[in-house]
Amino acid sequence: MQFPESWLRAFVNPEISTEELSHRLTMAGLEVEETNPVAPPFSGIVVAHIVDVAAHPDADKLRVCQVDDGSGAMLQIVCGALNATAGIKVPLARVGAELPGGMKIGPVKMRGIESAGMLCSARELGLSQDHAGLLELDQGATVGQSLREALDLDDMLFTLKLTPNRADCLSILGVAREVAALTGEPLQLPSAEPVVATLQDRLPVQVQASDLCGRFAGRVIRGVNARAQTPSWMKARLERAGQRPISALVDISNYVMLELGRPTHVFDLDRVQGGLTVRWAKPGEQIELLNGQTIKLDTDVGVIASGDQLESLAGIMGGETSAVTLDTTNIYVEAAFWWPEAIMGRARRYKFSSEASHRFERGVDFESIPEHLQLITRLIMDICGGQAGPVDDQVVNLPERNPVQMRLQRCQRILGIAVTREEVGRIFTSLGLEHTVADDVFSVTPPSYRFDLCIEEDLIEEVARIYGFERIPDVPPVAQAKMRTEIETLRGPHVLRAAMAALDYQEVVNFAFVEEVWEHDLVGNADPIKLLNPIASQLAVMRSSLIGGLLANIVHNANRKQSRVRVFELGRVFMRDASVLDGDLTVAGVNQPMRLAGAAWGPADDEQWGVPTRQVDFYDVKKDLEDVLGYRASELVCIADAHPALHPGRSARLELSGKLVGWLGELHPRWAQHYDLAHAPVVFEVDTEALSETSLPQPRELSRQPVVIRDLAVWVDASITYSQLLDTLNDKIQSDATLGIVKDIKLFDVWRDKSAQTVEKSMAFRFWLQGRDATLDETTVEHCLARLLEALVSVSGVRPRA
Repeated sequence: MQFPESWLRAFVNPEISTEELSHRLTMAGLEVEETNPVAPPFSGIVVAHIVDVAAHPDADKLRVCQVDDGSGAMLQIVCGALNATAGIKVPLARVGAELPGGMKIGPVKMRGIESAGMLCSARELGLSQDHAGLLELDQGATVGQSLREALDLDDMLFTLKLTPNRADCLSILGVAREVAALTGEPLQLPSAEPVVATLQDRLPVQVQASDLCGRFAGRVIRGVNARAQTPSWMKARLERAGQRPISALVDISNYVMLELGRPTHVFDLDRVQGGLTVRWAKPGEQIELLNGQTIKLDTDVGVIASGDQLESLAGIMGGETSAVTLDTTNIYVEAAFWWPEAIMGRARRYKFSSEASHRFERGVDFESIPEHLQLITRLIMDICGGQAGPVDDQVVNLPERNPVQMRLQRCQRILGIAVTREEVGRIFTSLGLEHTVADDVFSVTPPSYRFDLCIEEDLIEEVARIYGFERIPDVPPVAQAKMRTEIETLRGPHVLRAAMAALDYQEVVNFAFVEEVWEHDLVGNADPIKLLNPIASQLAVMRSSLIGGLLANIVHNANRKQSRVRVFELGRVFMRDASVLDGDLTVAGVNQPMRLAGAAWGPADDEQWGVPTRQVDFYDVKKDLEDVLGYRASELVCIADAHPALHPGRSARLELSGKLVGWLGELHPRWAQHYDLAHAPVVFEVDTEALSETSLPQPRELSRQPVVIRDLAVWVDASITYSQLLDTLNDKIQSDATLGIVKDIKLFDVWRDKSAQTVEKSMAFRFWLQGRDATLDETTVEHCLARLLEALVSVSGVRPRA
């Protein structure tokens, strides 16, 4: 939110500097992001009056102007602006003046004619980008007056970063209330003489949806001059608040919204057929909005209709059919209270936003509607003229303002200071919070413009803000510090992140809400958890897998010519879960497990001369996952299985100690083709609960005996996997004490005879054997291998290969 400091000080003007005011607002929770001057530094520029203009004798595009700068002498200035005409008042840079950027003005000759100064455009002064002609000033400006003083260019622009709960501060009045409470200065509320109705004209309005509109007020004004000029003071305030002046009627509506936080809408009465109806949209209805966008409405979107014609998107934006133009003469001014729940997310659904929806979805004052309607009526009639009809005010369904209680003792305990009852009462009074006190319990009735005061902690926050966080002393804790010992067999998220980073993966943090098509196609989730109020239309569901986000990261980098990507994410996923309570009563809940996912794409190693380039494969990423598991890597089992996102022949479900913990595999070719990836990335996703549990290394005495290495090759059926044979060998070793000399087993060769008509394959194992107290003799070694071969033959039907 942006506004000029002078506008704020018109409401409350404490005797503190701009820097102090900015600091106090920030410490009270209204963060001032920046303060900037309205205009850049310049000097020596005054208001001047062009008395006479003549053509330059030697240049068709130049004019010789006789200018009165208030000094008593007429100055001759050569100017090339097309709007340099006699009678207007413009900025004049006198000889010796300094413009923005450091340029100094001196006497010059232009095609032989003396020029004693420079007439300036807005762009040359740094006021805007308009350089089409001279900056024309108001005719009431005093000739010779400093331009900075005439246009109040020493004013400062405040930019506030407001939290969503402080909708009451989305106006100058709201910020002024805060300043008055912080400084104790009186608040000057805006007032206007009520407009007495001189017409009896009324526009019938029927509110059919009380859950959409709680209060609706409006009045007819006839005979307005829509071509009237917006006053310069109003234009200046709008421009400095970031609003572009459009026309008098639109500017007045925007001005009231910025000053009072009251969005209003002005209808062209002659373009409204009959009365107005406030209701929910019907299926298939469409409306063309003021921004030129035509949208098809859902039934949970509110509208203002005139018969079958839609006139406005309730609380969001007006329609083009009844928009005011420069030819408008009769208008209907509307001010209403729209329930925040009925406005939330509707504008974002159609991929736009508006100042009105930004306020209404957070909550707008519903008590001051008649007073604000009187004020906007007065502004319209003072600027555009006309005659007004009576105010129609329908109160349909307003929020209840239930008292909120705050215990003084609870407040003191949370803040850690002995704030007194009198101090708390003063703070509530300064904030305009009506309250009563009984037994040190404050009962506060929130005003109609405060939608953020609902529980006791909200009131404690108000006390802390106004009391001043800087006044709360920094006191060290008095409780005895007790060191907490970490469980060595549990690894936290930071350890897992460090392990992934050490493997050359970069961490990413993606949105927890994703595209619904990801859930359907990549995860096979037909019923994802949908968001009621998505931040963007495409991010409409909660993720049940991290794979989609990592895939999007790879595609993003591939589109920017990155050839090698390694990314990982540690985050929660969200899945539907049913919890059984009270016997037969079942309620739907949400399971939110923590997952670790990684994705690798591109060459297995960085390009270098010593290693040939090859694409990353299943086993590269499997090894990375085993490195993360550490001591439990031997417990990881990969079982070939199908996953919607993965290649059917190059994917596996991951089991750890017999429990399903995740998936690992190459991306399905159709998705690699869909995302235009030259090579399919390899991805994995596992539960962090499984990764977090580890075992402590057990020390043991190292044998001094030499290691004996033996190989064993067998023919085995092609359907039998290496893991099955390895399990058989390990089970035999654990069950037979004499086989304890086997220290390690590795598969080092797999071979198939393509010329033979057989379904067998040859698998060669290498065994490392070592005795503890004595060197192994050949008989012991051969006996050990024979026992292992016997186990393989009996379980898997292998046969030795010669």
